[in-house]
Amino acid sequence: MVCNERVPALDEDLKKTLGPATAKVLAEQLGLHTALDLLHHYPRRYAERGELTSLADLGDQLDEHVTVVAQVADARVHTFNGGRGRRLEVTITDGYGRLQLVFFGSGVHKPHKDLLPGSRAMFAGKVGRFNQRLQLSHPAYELLGADAGASAVDAFANQLIPIYPACAKLESWKIAKAVDAVLPSAQEAADPLPPALREGRGLLTLPEALLKVHRPRTKADVAQARDRLKWDEAFVLQVALARRRHADSQLPAVPRRPAPGGLLDAFDARLPFTLTEGQQAVSREIFDDLATEHPMHRLLQGEVGSGKTLVALRAMLAVVDAGGQAAMLAPTEVLAQQHHRSITEMMGELAEGGMLGGSDLGTKVVLLTGSMGAPARRQALLDLVTGEAGMVIGTHALIEDKVQFHDLGLVVVDEQHRFGVEQRDALRSKGRQPPHLLVMTATPIPRTVAMTVFGDLETSVLDQLPAGRSPIATHVVPAKDKPHFLTRAWERVREEVEKGHQAYVVCPRIGDEEDDKKAAKAAGSPEDEAEKRPPLAVLETAEKLRTGPLAGLAVEVLHGRMDPADKDDAMRRFAAGEVQVLVATTVIEVGVNVPNSTVMVIMDADRFGVSQLHQLRGRVGRGSAPGLCLLVSEMPEASPARARLAAVAATLDGFELSRIDLEQRREGDVLGQAQSGVRSSLRMLAVIEDEEIIAQAREEAARTVAADPELEHLPALRTALDALLDEEREQYLEKG
Repeated sequence: MVCNERVPALDEDLKKTLGPATAKVLAEQLGLHTALDLLHHYPRRYAERGELTSLADLGDQLDEHVTVVAQVADARVHTFNGGRGRRLEVTITDGYGRLQLVFFGSGVHKPHKDLLPGSRAMFAGKVGRFNQRLQLSHPAYELLGADAGASAVDAFANQLIPIYPACAKLESWKIAKAVDAVLPSAQEAADPLPPALREGRGLLTLPEALLKVHRPRTKADVAQARDRLKWDEAFVLQVALARRRHADSQLPAVPRRPAPGGLLDAFDARLPFTLTEGQQAVSREIFDDLATEHPMHRLLQGEVGSGKTLVALRAMLAVVDAGGQAAMLAPTEVLAQQHHRSITEMMGELAEGGMLGGSDLGTKVVLLTGSMGAPARRQALLDLVTGEAGMVIGTHALIEDKVQFHDLGLVVVDEQHRFGVEQRDALRSKGRQPPHLLVMTATPIPRTVAMTVFGDLETSVLDQLPAGRSPIATHVVPAKDKPHFLTRAWERVREEVEKGHQAYVVCPRIGDEEDDKKAAKAAGSPEDEAEKRPPLAVLETAEKLRTGPLAGLAVEVLHGRMDPADKDDAMRRFAAGEVQVLVATTVIEVGVNVPNSTVMVIMDADRFGVSQLHQLRGRVGRGSAPGLCLLVSEMPEASPARARLAAVAATLDGFELSRIDLEQRREGDVLGQAQSGVRSSLRMLAVIEDEEIIAQAREEAARTVAADPELEHLPALRTALDALLDEEREQYLEKG
């Protein structure tokens, strides 16, 4: 038998199957290039032809492209301009809501003929508003079964219509037609899941899953297909991480055990307090790892103020004790300088090794940032290569080729989500043998995200606050509804300063010309439209406070575009107590430690994410006096933004807040921020909801890799892995 229908190959360019015009839009707008790409472009949801899609929800989707299934209630042509202009107005209904469609000019003839009252169709377009009413102007439409016989209409009515993520140039049903053209090739799809795993868990084969996700007959088909496709994503990603862990565990490393009576013991003896149980337990985990012949890979998660830096510092001292060097990588210059200052203060004469008055047990602690002067930089580089400096704290200036170490034994990365895996690896390659690695983050990460994003690391959690740390009270200040609350907020700042304490005021913008241009560009979001004003800026706010409610106090500014020397000077003067109120951008978000600051006022707090607000408030209440954080917002009480702020005010539990944050934002933002390339591979998997699948996939992946590290017996899994890692690499290059 001769078969005329050609089945497209999975890796074939879509131009061959769909023609150049459609293929071009799919490639440019949706990043889909091959038949396989298109098969992995899954429907976002399914409309049931038997029940109409709700029009009542469209109010939330202003300016978005939507697809609705509805019935024509009414269609009329109006003339204007003395009969020269024609406008067709069509009202459609789904039994719950009504929506107006408009067509103009010569575009009215065909819809006027097609869209007769009583006819049903699928409509797609951008939701707009005209005269206070929602409308779609010139929507694309496809009639549903008006010309079919009764039995065909009936069959049609109970079908599930896949609604695809679409774009302005290509409506959902055109994508559906493109999928139809490549669907026969799904039979060729190589299955990445090992057969034993698939059968053991009762999962569909990949070709079946692709067929059922795109053309389901029933809701059960959709559920089965999704289960299977989620497993693919979770498993392939976890295999990539398991192989990275496996490869790392094969690397040799120098075991680093602290010398008794050495630098670490001398440091511990200096500490004016005892470590919390949590700090002791995590330190033991770290020291056990450091003593092995394979590199440590550990993620240290700690609540804001739980004393992570101290734990990391003790690990660094242990390595120096054992004859190695330790490097700490910080995401910003302000933070690198802050870490350097607080570490040298904690170590005292132990940080002055080789200097007059320094301890015999001591070592040299150097700072290395991009903005250092040439002589200081040269000296720091020399101290590192000769081994004179046991410890270095720096920004990504540390990763540059020029930087060489005498014997790098430990890399500590602060705030991992600011660095990609590649930057981590670049610094690790500076050791003669792979150094141990400790990654710290103060952003509490729900377990599943940790397994997905940091799956190549073992995890330690610090969740106790050190003794003597004061709780932080948080309140929302509704500046628009209750202006007297804002007046009271500034009085509270004055009261704290009069008691000898200090305050932060945080603003979303800087307020210089460059910043204003950016703000003008950004002011298109619905929230901005509602407020009709750009977010508050540091420079203006500082000026208003100096001449208004905080007149007479020493008010200074700090932001990212200041000269590094000025930034350091402002921070130093604030730490020394010479500045009473610091008006800053989020440059103070991470790691800044001034125990005397007790109050923080966050202006336009609704412009920040939940986790970011939690990070910021962790800067106060770091001494013995209680901390106060005031979240100022002009958003109305019933808005989602205010609900978010209320959640932050209600709990100090960062893990709880990070969960809320993930549920409110699309988790892609979190993953995208956290590491290059992960999000691209997750189309079906939802990190919070699919906790179970991710945990099971991690176990299965570990088993699979242990049995067959090179995946020699699983060629289809290798192929899927190569595709995933290619995408990761590509994304990293784009980021770089």
